Amino acid sequence: MDQIKQVAIVGGVHGNEFSGIYLVKQYQQQPEQITRSSFTTETVWANPEAHYANKRYLHSDLNRQFKTVDLANPDLSNYEQSRAKVLNAQLGPKGNARIDLLIDLHNTTSNMGACLILTQAGPFYNKLAAYVKMKMPEAIISRDEDHFAAEDHALMCTLGRYGVLVEVGPQPQSVLRQDVLELMHRMTQHILDFVELYNNDALPVLPKQTEAFRYLHSIKLPMNERGERIGMVHKNVQDRDYQPIHPGDPLFTLFDGTVVPYQGETVVYPTFINEAAYYDNNLAMSLNEKVLIEL
Repeated sequence: MDQIKQVAIVGGVHGNEFSGIYLVKQYQQQPEQITRSSFTTETVWANPEAHYANKRYLHSDLNRQFKTVDLANPDLSNYEQSRAKVLNAQLGPKGNARIDLLIDLHNTTSNMGACLILTQAGPFYNKLAAYVKMKMPEAIISRDEDHFAAEDHALMCTLGRYGVLVEVGPQPQSVLRQDVLELMHRMTQHILDFVELYNNDALPVLPKQTEAFRYLHSIKLPMNERGERIGMVHKNVQDRDYQPIHPGDPLFTLFDGTVVPYQGETVVYPTFINEAAYYDNNLAMSLNEKVLIEL
């Protein structure tokens, strides 16, 4: 059995995503909530300086600094790039990590509910997804597999031997919401319970198939040749994360009133709709396909 002995729960990779920070503080004050008999759990506050500045990050997005080649590059030395190297030394090193499972806690301004995001494939992840969905039917399982090895992933969760993201919304930046915090706590508890059962070879009978959504690509807001925004997400799409968009459905409304339809040829499922943090890149949403995870 592939035992999980060391678990890390990480909050505050982005300084203005408050739920993970306050959940980590809660767990530090009540360690019995994350204590299980078969493994040790530690908590990490990833980016405190960005939080104190009430920003997502100071110099660059911390959750894009964890490619193996970047961690080894001493010329990448701004605050977040340096912080990534410190976290790699603390929890990794990546590729030979001390941490067996890294649970990275995030908020989104989009209406996504509680999402378990898997960045790698494999039997452990498939069983985890099936267990979480069975225990928490309202949960969304997202497969964000880029079909390349973990060393080329830039996300912090890839520091661990295994890693997942818990993404919960909607929650405005620099705000706390009780319902969102409770959803994050529930999903995190189910993950810890799964690991305990997994280690003890005591998992319940899991569903053979689990619905999930696989990331395809992201699309940008309408812009003119000068790079200025000329439209917005259509009101029929707003807040409808993971609801189907069919070919020809309204997608954007231009400021002159023109409706721009979805021009793809297959049904897609949007997420991170109108995410505030992605406006610096003019990203409107990510598009997904519906898939089944099979055990």
